[in-house]
Amino acid sequence: MTKVPGKQRKHETSHRRALAGAVLAGLLCCAVPALASLPPSAPPAIVAQIDHGHFDAARAAIAQALAQPGLTPEARQALEFQRERMRRILLDFSLTAEDAKARIRKQIPDLTEAEFARWDDAGLIEHMVIDGRTLYFNRGPSNLFLLSAEARDRRGAPPTSPPNGPNETLNDHHRAALREALQSGKTGVLPMRVRVTQTLTVDPDAVPAGETLKAWIPYPRAIPGQQDDIRLVASQPAGARVAPVDTLQRTAYMEAPARAGQPTVFKLTYEVTLRAQYHRIDPAKVVPATITPELRPFVEQRPPHIVFTDDMRAFSRKVVGDEKNPYRIAQKLFAAVDRIPWAGAREYSTISNIGDYTLHAGHGDCGEQTLLLLTLLRMNGIPARWQSGWMFSDGSYDNIHDWGQVYFAPYGWVPVDVTFGQLEPKPGDDPRLRWFYLGGLDAYRIAFNDDYSRPFVPAKQFPRSETVDSQRGEVEWRGGNLYFDKWDYHFDWQFLHGRDNKK
Repeated sequence: MTKVPGKQRKHETSHRRALAGAVLAGLLCCAVPALASLPPSAPPAIVAQIDHGHFDAARAAIAQALAQPGLTPEARQALEFQRERMRRILLDFSLTAEDAKARIRKQIPDLTEAEFARWDDAGLIEHMVIDGRTLYFNRGPSNLFLLSAEARDRRGAPPTSPPNGPNETLNDHHRAALREALQSGKTGVLPMRVRVTQTLTVDPDAVPAGETLKAWIPYPRAIPGQQDDIRLVASQPAGARVAPVDTLQRTAYMEAPARAGQPTVFKLTYEVTLRAQYHRIDPAKVVPATITPELRPFVEQRPPHIVFTDDMRAFSRKVVGDEKNPYRIAQKLFAAVDRIPWAGAREYSTISNIGDYTLHAGHGDCGEQTLLLLTLLRMNGIPARWQSGWMFSDGSYDNIHDWGQVYFAPYGWVPVDVTFGQLEPKPGDDPRLRWFYLGGLDAYRIAFNDDYSRPFVPAKQFPRSETVDSQRGEVEWRGGNLYFDKWDYHFDWQFLHGRDNKK
C-alpha cells in the first residue's frame, strides 16, 4: 500500500485554510440526491485528507463546512459520514507497531526488528499513518503469512484456521457440473434444495430499552438457471417483509423492541433450489458485444469504486497487449487478477475506491478482486457486473462471498469467480475445467445481490454499515445506524435432498 509520511502538522494551519475553500466548492458539486441509505459523495478534498491520514485536518474542515448556512441534507449527510468513516478506520487500524509485532511473535517467537521493518517497508503489514501515528490493520499480522513466503517459512507449525472453501480446489462437483451441462445442453444443472436459517443478534443494551430496532437480513434473488423456487418458511419476529423480486440487493425487513439486558434476535428461515452452472463457450465464436442501452451501464465507470484511472489503463495495456478477442482478453485479465493474493480486507465502507485500492495494495479479498476485474473488463468494452451472497458446503465450511458476471456475445451473461480462479485439472480430466470459473459456477452459493451499493426496500434512514455489499445484514434505530461492533450474524443450513445435514 502507499505509505503516507507522518509530517502533516508543520503546515497544518495553511493547509486547513486551503482545504476549507476546496470543501466549500466540493459541497456545491456534491449536493445531489443520493441513493437511500447510501452516503452521498463527499467533497474530494476531505476524502483525500482521510485517505492520507490527516484526520485532525479533516475533522476541522468538516466542522467548518457543517457550520455553513444553507447546507442541503445530502451535503450534511456526506460530511457526517466522513466523520463516521474515520471512526470505522480507527476500529480497523487499532494496532501499534508493538501490538503487531506481538501478534506476529505468536507464530515467529524470534522475530527480529530487521525482519519486521523489511516486511513493513514492502507493504506486507498493512498500516496507515494517522495524524503522525503509525497504526496497523487488525488483520495485518495474519495477512502477512498469506502474502509472504518468507514469513510462512519462518513460523513454526501453521495455526489451526478454517480451510479454504472446498470448491476452491477442483473436485467431483465441478466435474459433474461440466459433464451434465455438456450432456444435457443445459447451463443450469445439478439442482439441490436447501433450507437456510440466518440469524442476526443485537448486543444487549446496544440501544435504550423500549426503542424499536429495525433489521434487514439478506434474502435470495430469483435468478433463472441459478436459483429459484424460493419459499419463506418462518421469521422471528413474525411478519418479515420481503423486498420485491426486482430489488438488486434483496432483503427481508423486521422490527423488534429492545429489552434491557437482553439481546435482540432476528431470525429468517427460507428454502431455495440452487443449481451449478456451466456455459460451453467457443472462444473463436466470441465477438465484441453490441452495446445496447441495457448493456451500456456495464461498460461504464461507476465511481467511486469502478474508475478508469491512468494506473488502471496502464495495467490493462500491460496485461491485454494487442489481443482483440473479448474472451481471450477476459482470460488474460482473469489470470492477472487471480495472481493477486487473497488477504483479509478492511471494511469496504472505509475505502474510497476499492478497485484502485486493490490494484495498488497488491492483495485483496473476493469483493476487492471482483471490483478490480469488473473495472478492467469494462475498460476493455466487455460488459461486467457484480453478484454476491453466501457460500457453504457439505461439511461445516461457510463464508460470505463475492463474484460477478461477464457478457460474451453471442452467449450472453455468464458467471465469473476470479477469487476461486483457475482450477488445476488432473490427468484424465477435461482440460476445460481449468477455466470453469470463467463461465461456470458451483451450486454451493446463494446470491442475495445482483449489484452493489443499491437501495434496500424498505429504505434505511441512515447510511449502512456495509455501504457496498449486503451479506451480513443491517440494523438501525431512530438514533442512527448500528455498526458491526454492536451485533453478530450466523448461518445454518440443511440439505433437503439427502446430503449430510449441517447442524
